[in-house]
Amino acid sequence: MNHFFKVKSLEEVMALTTQFSPVASETISVSQAYSRVLAQDLVAPKDLPGFRRATMDGYAVVASSTFGASESSPAWLDVVGTIRMGDIPDVDLEPGKAAKISTGGMLPQGADSVVMVEHTELIDDTSVEIYKSVAPLQHVIDVSEDFAKDQTVLPRGVFMRPQEEGLVAGLGVTQIKTYKIPRVGIISTGDEIIPIDEDPAPGKIRDINSYTLSGFIREAHAVPVRYGIVKDDITALKTAVEKAVQQTDMVLISGGSSVGTRDYTVDVLSSLPDTRILVHGMSISPGKPTILARAGNKPIWGLPGQVVSAMVVLKIVVIPFLNTLKGLGQQDRTIRIPAKLTRNVSSAQGRRDFVRVLLEKKNNQLMAKPVLGKSGLIRTMIHADGLLEIGDHVEGLEKDAMVEIILL
Repeated sequence: MNHFFKVKSLEEVMALTTQFSPVASETISVSQAYSRVLAQDLVAPKDLPGFRRATMDGYAVVASSTFGASESSPAWLDVVGTIRMGDIPDVDLEPGKAAKISTGGMLPQGADSVVMVEHTELIDDTSVEIYKSVAPLQHVIDVSEDFAKDQTVLPRGVFMRPQEEGLVAGLGVTQIKTYKIPRVGIISTGDEIIPIDEDPAPGKIRDINSYTLSGFIREAHAVPVRYGIVKDDITALKTAVEKAVQQTDMVLISGGSSVGTRDYTVDVLSSLPDTRILVHGMSISPGKPTILARAGNKPIWGLPGQVVSAMVVLKIVVIPFLNTLKGLGQQDRTIRIPAKLTRNVSSAQGRRDFVRVLLEKKNNQLMAKPVLGKSGLIRTMIHADGLLEIGDHVEGLEKDAMVEIILL
């Protein structure tokens, strides 16, 4: 059966992320939280830090006792004790009194600020001079200044970095509900593809795509599952795809979208139960012959066999769909940085071009140097730091133009 491209724009393809839902959720220990995505809001069970604490070494005071203090006219306060880290003060501090305190120490009752030790001079064991006034809550973290009890501190859909993991621990929460880590099946297709431990005969190439795609999937905090090499046989491809769909949350078929072999891919996807072809070609370069199908709630991709095309499509298009499965939603999480173009770059109207670029710093200016080469040359990605996106209706960009680079 012949299948013809019904090319969609990049915007039309990205809009399809709404047709997919996150994977199931699970409850995990906070020690496993890094790189996971919250599946429900996290509400603070108590105030954080829960008590007034000093942010400087010095003296806990009632701020009004220091008003007007200066080097020429210091305030004279009585020292009534010393508060160490972890101590619960047993004094009720009154105006005119001070308590020596360490950074992180708990302020005694009545105290509302801390004078830095640099602005004081201890006269004797019971007296201190203050050379600089302080305002209420100066050099102090208040009871709920970080987060207040019953406040939503982390909303559903947050990616857990080390700082979020630390917040959860600081609140005394030992378990959180997160989305499961998506599993991504990877199938390499083509009679010309051989395992990497074999010497290629003329016309044969090693299976690069399984490894590059797996690396990008791991970088996106998901689990790649490789299903090996499938020859250009529709029955074998269908068996492999059915297995991958059953065992994973997203499937990548590498090499099954070019002229000729894409018929196998489309025929296989069309024969699967509860499966619909959503995309059969995108107006981007490299990566035009890309296929997207939905099997139930699972995306299945037919990626170009050319190594650079497959990586560009994965980075630009597939990863946002994977983010949706992870629970991150449809928010654009692409990191772009400004740079100046080092040479003219041509582009064809009617398609979105992604040009590999090398980033160099020259005279405190970040420069984007296009890396020239065909989509079958992996060296163009090895030498590239990012991708320059050229819009559908732009004929090209001129040298010295300020552009935004998508980091790889």
